[in-house]
Amino acid sequence: MSKGTYSFTTPIYYVNAAPHLGTAYTTVAADTVARYQRMNGYDVAFVTGLDEHGQKVAEVAGKNGMTPLEWCDSMEPKFRDAWDMLDITYTDFVRTTEPRHARTVQKFWTDLYEKGFLYKGAYEGWYCVHEETYYAESDLEKNEEGVFVCPDCKRPVQQASGEENWFFKLSEFEDKLLAFYEENPDFIRPETRRNEIVSFVKSGLKDLSISRSTFDWGVPLPFDQGHVAYVWADALLAYITGIGYADPEREGEFDARWPMQYHFVGKDIIRFHCVIWPAMLMAAGLPITHTVFGHGFLLTKGEKMSKSKGNVLLPEDLVKVFGVDAYRYYFMSDVQFGHDGSISVERMVQVYNADLANTWGNLCSRVFNMTKKYFDAKVPEAPASAAENPLREISDKLYDEYDACMSLVDFSGAAAAVQKLASRVNLYVEESAPWNLAKSEETAGELAAVIYNALEAIRIIALYMAPFMPHTSAEVYKRLSLGDVTAVEDIEAATSWGQLPAGNDVETGDPLFPRLDVEAIDFGVE
Repeated sequence: MSKGTYSFTTPIYYVNAAPHLGTAYTTVAADTVARYQRMNGYDVAFVTGLDEHGQKVAEVAGKNGMTPLEWCDSMEPKFRDAWDMLDITYTDFVRTTEPRHARTVQKFWTDLYEKGFLYKGAYEGWYCVHEETYYAESDLEKNEEGVFVCPDCKRPVQQASGEENWFFKLSEFEDKLLAFYEENPDFIRPETRRNEIVSFVKSGLKDLSISRSTFDWGVPLPFDQGHVAYVWADALLAYITGIGYADPEREGEFDARWPMQYHFVGKDIIRFHCVIWPAMLMAAGLPITHTVFGHGFLLTKGEKMSKSKGNVLLPEDLVKVFGVDAYRYYFMSDVQFGHDGSISVERMVQVYNADLANTWGNLCSRVFNMTKKYFDAKVPEAPASAAENPLREISDKLYDEYDACMSLVDFSGAAAAVQKLASRVNLYVEESAPWNLAKSEETAGELAAVIYNALEAIRIIALYMAPFMPHTSAEVYKRLSLGDVTAVEDIEAATSWGQLPAGNDVETGDPLFPRLDVEAIDFGVE
């Protein structure tokens, strides 16, 4: 039986550029959660999609000689293809240009209009097209030419004067938000992000423009012709579109899945998700998502990647060298989710060779080959005494440690817990020396016990590695003549010791992770 629903989102990504390492990082993290929680018995909803409205999209489309919709249509395959390449198992892909999403936006804001949370006014201030954000002059910086620039992207801002907008009474929610943060300390994670948001809200909130009237590339607001929803007032609502809000064909789904467990976002957009979004939900009388997790940036040589600095790496380039599973494993195991992570090809090779080639891949190769050599490539029948061994002691405690880490989206901790077992199996084989046990019939039972225990540990490791490296775990299961590893719906039960059937055929096959030489890899990026 299902443990219940488990629902979460990535950001709804801008269509101004193809997916890069940062968007892939967030999406792989969400997919790792999706795969694990399915194996853990939950009914998972994993929502992602594209943010296709706004002035920035219209301008990029024009520069490319396209209408905004033509540009968005040209970008959608780039994201879907990237997520297919990385084995992303989303349950809904929301485009904000879809009619179903327009229904969500119009229903939601009409509801807030009727409840009195909106009023019409004229905006006076500054606007950054790239960030799709309004700023007070006190928030801005000046460049070397003395021009006001955006504090985030450092691009020049535009002065917005007299544009008629609809405003959301965000200022009314200052005390309510602070009380909510106090009562729900896990709403914003990690804690450094929480401290930032609390400080921001305490400094005072201003009412928020939620419409634009100087262009028409957006969802029209039903209560006032000529106004379209401002991009953030539109995109945030994609999260509820993805679980059936305002969709007559998915009746009951929204009530079953909301509130969600997580929104995964980059730290640069936490104000939208931790201030504006919960205030919108409070106004609508809807529960608030349990946790917004704002992860850090990926850095090379301490700098955020950018084309101008020549330090950009693309997911497809890395996948060609390392393969999909090793790509996923590196970013989830070596970059602590929640903190900025310094990445490099050299470090990727180190992790690949140490964790995957030398530890996990080597373990499978040597044990499968010994099974072929000593037991005609079949799982041996182990004596009852084999059940008491150091591998089982670790394995029996692994679910609790792994599940606690995954529940907190501590991917590095979860991967490290599995690697401890893999390293201990390699040591167990060395200590037991099956090549010596095979020399005498008197130690045949002991030999069978060692090989069985090593194979059983490999089976269990493959289950725990599946959320990180689905292809490799499927291959290990195939070589052990077992079923579909992704069909497991109770990982705690499936990883209890002693379930590998004696007599199963064991394939050897090619090395799972051939060693790599960093000197032979050159992307032109340090």
